[in-house]
Amino acid sequence: MLRTALFNTTRRAARPTLLARQAARPTYQIFARYESSKANDALKAARKAKDKLQKDWQGPVLTYEQVKPRTLSPSADAYLIDVREPDEVMQGSIPSSVNLPLSVLANSFHLSPPAFKAQHGFEKPGKQQEVVFYCRSGMRSASACDIAKRNGYENIFNYEGSWLDWTSREGGGKGSTTSS
Repeated sequence: MLRTALFNTTRRAARPTLLARQAARPTYQIFARYESSKANDALKAARKAKDKLQKDWQGPVLTYEQVKPRTLSPSADAYLIDVREPDEVMQGSIPSSVNLPLSVLANSFHLSPPAFKAQHGFEKPGKQQEVVFYCRSGMRSASACDIAKRNGYENIFNYEGSWLDWTSREGGGKGSTTSS
């Protein structure tokens, strides 16, 4: 593919007395042709790679039936993380879950394990550990999955129904589902 570039050139006078005459002179247009197919292909490949990195990653989705057993017998190798803000968590949470608000999630993944534990009160999840995110309705938990993926976590799941699905299936009792 050939591209045409338009260059405007003007003649410049060396003497200040000729500047007034120079303003009235016409400009000359020179056309230059460049071979751009190789550069264009490389640019397209770079843009495609950048788009792939910027595209939100959609993690595997879990249902209520898949999350319920994880709450009945919690494992030290798996985390159920509530990404709602603390004022929302006061309404209740899924048993065995820990709170790590989405607003601090990205920065928290960059903390050292001792600093993470001091700030949040639980061990920092390992990059290979199973991590299930949930929120109120499933939107923020999808974002949390994307943030975790970008930070090198591999075993990530999204409880898409999240808190609304959990309360509708558990009878909606706030007190019975509240845990720390």
